[in-house]
Amino acid sequence: MLVIHATFPVDPDSRDEALELVETLAEDSREEDGVVDYRVTTDVEEPNVFRFFERYEDEAAFGAHAETDHFETFEEALPDLLSGDPEVTRFDVESASPVEL
Repeated sequence: MLVIHATFPVDPDSRDEALELVETLAEDSREEDGVVDYRVTTDVEEPNVFRFFERYEDEAAFGAHAETDHFETFEEALPDLLSGDPEVTRFDVESASPVEL
C-alpha cells in the first residue's frame, strides 16, 4: 500500500475556492480504481491549512490518479491558491491493521 500525507497552506482570500476544489477532488478520487481512501481535512489550529490523507493499493493506482482530469484541474489551480509551500510525504506500507482504543 502507498500512503500520501500532504499539507497545503491556502491563502485566506482563496479559501472558499480551494475548499470547493478539494471537495470535488476528494469525491472524484474516492471513485478511482485502486484508491483505498482519500480524505481532505482542515487543520483545527490553522483553518487555512488543508491536509490530505491518501491511500492507494499500489504505485499504478497512484500514477493513474495523477493523470485524472480532476487531479489536473486541482494541480493547475493550486499555485494561485497557496500562501506557502506544500509539504508532501510518501509512505510505502507493507502492512496495516486497526488499533483498538
